[in-house]
Amino acid sequence: MEIILSPSILSADFSCLADDVQRLEKCGIKQIHLDIMDGHFVDNITFGVGVIKSLRPHTKTVFDAHLMVTNPDSLTAGLADAGVDSVTVHKEACIHLYHTLEMIQKKGMHSGVVLNPATGFKSLRYVAEDGLLEKVLVMSVEPGFGGQAYLPASTEKIKELAEWRAENGYKFDIQVDGGINLNNLQTVIQAGANDVVIGSSMFKNRQLEKNVHDFYHILEV
Repeated sequence: MEIILSPSILSADFSCLADDVQRLEKCGIKQIHLDIMDGHFVDNITFGVGVIKSLRPHTKTVFDAHLMVTNPDSLTAGLADAGVDSVTVHKEACIHLYHTLEMIQKKGMHSGVVLNPATGFKSLRYVAEDGLLEKVLVMSVEPGFGGQAYLPASTEKIKELAEWRAENGYKFDIQVDGGINLNNLQTVIQAGANDVVIGSSMFKNRQLEKNVHDFYHILEV
């Protein structure tokens, strides 16, 4: 299975956001991670649909939106209009998860579910069996802020999720987000993740080209 490296623009320089994304694309990055926070579900506030829409003409990369918001349904139409390709929503924020995932797919986007460190995955059975679960994002830090350290318990959670997927014949991707760096990239991949979100480590010292090269080198080892 192809491993996807997905830089989170939460760690980018917002004064030259389009340039940063274009630099990443030229280095071979195919997917950009969009962390949308509303100041309610998490304390921080990042950006909204308008920023995403303005960025879309500058890159052909896949736009993967991670909604850390209390009302994800209110953003679905706007995200689709802005050119977002996939959307993950927090299980903890969705009162009617089945309906929310249906809405995302009806707008032509791929749908997925995010799990906080203390949230289990087996309750996702019904959305998985009905084809609504195309991705599970395992948070390896508490959501809301970049630069946090990877929580070691996440490794076992990824392994158990991969085993549950195999046992039931599900096809969803396993994404991991939080504290990923050159030292633990192989750990999460070996555990079963095939989509890895990288924030501050990818944008470290503004040396994007070097950092992308270093991460891809780890994949080749």
